[in-house]
Amino acid sequence: MKDSKTPLLDKVRTPDELRALPPAKLNQLAAELRQEMIDAVAVTGGHLGAGLGVIELTVALHYVFDTPRDRLIWDVGHQAYPHKILTGRRDRIRTLRQGGGLSGFTKRAESEYDPFGAAHSSTSISAGLGMAVARDLDGRKNNVIAVIGDGAMSAGMAYEAMNNAGAINSRLIVILNDNDMSIAPPVGALAGYLARLFSGHSYRGLREIGRQLAKKLPKALEIGATRAEEFARGMVTGGTMFEELGFYYVGPIDGHNLDQLLPILKNVRDSETGPIIVHCRTQKGKGYEPAEKSADKYHGVVKFDVATGVQSKPKSNAPAYQKVFGESLIKEARKDDKIVGITAAMPSGTGIDQFEKVFPKRTFDVGIAEQHAVTFAAGLATEGYKPFCAIYSTFLQRGYDQVVHDVAIQRLPVRFAMDRAGLVGADGPTHAGSFDVAYLGCLPGFVLMAAGDEADLVHMVATQVAINDRPSALRYPRGEGVGVEMPEEGKPLEIGKGRILREGTKVALFSYGTRLKETLKAADDLASFGLSTTVADARFAKPLDVDLLLRLAREHEVLITVEEGAVGGFGSFVLQALAEHGALDHGLKVRSMVLPDTFIDQDSPDKMYAKAGLDSKGIVAKVFEALGKDVRTETSRLA
Repeated sequence: MKDSKTPLLDKVRTPDELRALPPAKLNQLAAELRQEMIDAVAVTGGHLGAGLGVIELTVALHYVFDTPRDRLIWDVGHQAYPHKILTGRRDRIRTLRQGGGLSGFTKRAESEYDPFGAAHSSTSISAGLGMAVARDLDGRKNNVIAVIGDGAMSAGMAYEAMNNAGAINSRLIVILNDNDMSIAPPVGALAGYLARLFSGHSYRGLREIGRQLAKKLPKALEIGATRAEEFARGMVTGGTMFEELGFYYVGPIDGHNLDQLLPILKNVRDSETGPIIVHCRTQKGKGYEPAEKSADKYHGVVKFDVATGVQSKPKSNAPAYQKVFGESLIKEARKDDKIVGITAAMPSGTGIDQFEKVFPKRTFDVGIAEQHAVTFAAGLATEGYKPFCAIYSTFLQRGYDQVVHDVAIQRLPVRFAMDRAGLVGADGPTHAGSFDVAYLGCLPGFVLMAAGDEADLVHMVATQVAINDRPSALRYPRGEGVGVEMPEEGKPLEIGKGRILREGTKVALFSYGTRLKETLKAADDLASFGLSTTVADARFAKPLDVDLLLRLAREHEVLITVEEGAVGGFGSFVLQALAEHGALDHGLKVRSMVLPDTFIDQDSPDKMYAKAGLDSKGIVAKVFEALGKDVRTETSRLA
């Protein structure tokens, strides 16, 4: 028999065991869960503040609802670490975001308690509505609950889903986790009392009676009575907007107060009303002082000391690409007052936060609204401004129609700066910039650039400033550069011209992007096998340096392209150009090295690239394959 002093969390391995606890024990459990999460993230790094803000809400949701039969969907999923601990994954929580470990987001393949995978925002209501409609078609009675943050509510997709949900009138519960925007401020005990009142059967019954009576009145009086009721509730709850979308609004309530959460969630659970939205006010980073005091509430952290909150960031002599981009844009903006910076809720992740400190009036954070960001930038471009739209490669996917319709077709000089190019490590496949070269390269008129190192990034920012007749896109990876000497200022590059870094005679390695460092290393390794190797940096995928390409094809037996992207990108452009110019007709051995046709799970970037075959060893092996030899045999001979 377990000791009575055993922590409650040790006794709660699944939500079934959680639901066996008396309500009086839940605050203790929440405190233990908060500490467990802090201790775990201190070891692994990851998203800390968001999870700390939903500890009590997570406990309450699993306590009130019958998960996994009731579907619980976490928008984005970065706040789901407490959820993972309570759903049978506590024994693996210190493998978060590590190779072979737990995902940093929700993932269907990981647990039956994750009914929908996520990592990008604003998908939960749409997915939840789909599940609710499927339930109705099947004649089932389970609940569907979507938890979405106030930041995610800035995305149009959330409102598209709510509009559809209101029209369908299917029973769906949306929890609005409001931890920043203060859509409606809480008003203490009164707010909690009103929320309990409005969510209860008595009020909803009276409200329905009132609606039915109103329908018996002349039309003008019916409309007036309905508006009066909505106005009266809206004054104290702030829910009129959601009501207009067809949702029954409850809140705001204190998302850290289990005495409020439990009865309200039970009322909502037992309701037979159509879609309901419960507005919870929470504090990001709640319960951990360093996170509460931090400007970003410790949104994303590396390993840290629990006692002090000090993060153990590795020292590097090379600057981060994001810092280089931000500083380069500042230098260019000092010379050109038409430059503006745009980000979609990721100012620090893209380097736009640095720009904002110097040019606050020329910086625009549009929220999680990539579609709007792109067309907003297009509008600025029509008026002679030079917008730099800094968006992660994967997030720009969300605005692709706007890139095509609003930018490319009109040939507007919007400048896209795409962070997180290539594989990104702990965030895994949801954040890997694998597809942008392919999805932008097929658009007429685009200029596509990829920095081979941090110094080249400086010049490419200057190049984008100089491109005034068409759109352009610059890609660069997450993390530190390679440590090259930095230029004082950027100099515009000649559009569509690459460079040769090393001359050889047998093998040509044609690199696009920051695999350049591994390509140079591969050239050194090939030299040890007696294979004279040329290394060329394309710089531009579009327009492609065809003259350089044809020279490489003429003067070498083997030509290997290397890139941090999926098939359909740089290597495909090269093969197309070689075919068009008849350069494949004379025995040239060509191979394209791209990311494999699979999604690669989280690990360190080096291990991910090794798995993808895009490190120096993989490049050497590809050269020997093209020559019809086995690198292992050649290595044995060399030894």
